[in-house]
Amino acid sequence: MHNHEPADYHCPFCHLTPDREPDVVYRDERVFALICPRWWPRNAGHLLIIPVAHHENLYDLPAADGHAIFDATRMLARAMRTAYDCAGVSTRQHNEPAGNQDVWHFHQHLFPRYPGDDLYGTPPQPDWLPVDRRRAYAERLRAALNPRHDDT
Repeated sequence: MHNHEPADYHCPFCHLTPDREPDVVYRDERVFALICPRWWPRNAGHLLIIPVAHHENLYDLPAADGHAIFDATRMLARAMRTAYDCAGVSTRQHNEPAGNQDVWHFHQHLFPRYPGDDLYGTPPQPDWLPVDRRRAYAERLRAALNPRHDDT
């Protein structure tokens, strides 16, 4: 349809092994979510929600994967509110070069939001955040997704 992926594209998401990535917070048969290595200073710990199957953009995304992404986004947004004590969340998703897409595999961003954070007016930090710094955010989200009930 409206595709821009080069023939020799090396997809960074297809080469991840979600079960072995320390910053993956959720995975099912269709979708996985990880702490984004690109960091916005006032919105730390934002997520990428990615279909397991390679689909370049929204136009190519099958309905079943779209539903799975939305369901995961809703579940992860609830966990994010608990884990980060944020005041809200924002999602965004980009398609084609004019839409600011820069990875040719569909993915959706989920940002924690805080009053006055100026997300859309603040550029991301220039370097990717190392995995050891992302790991703490992943652990908080995993804990919010899987609360332990102490019956004692």
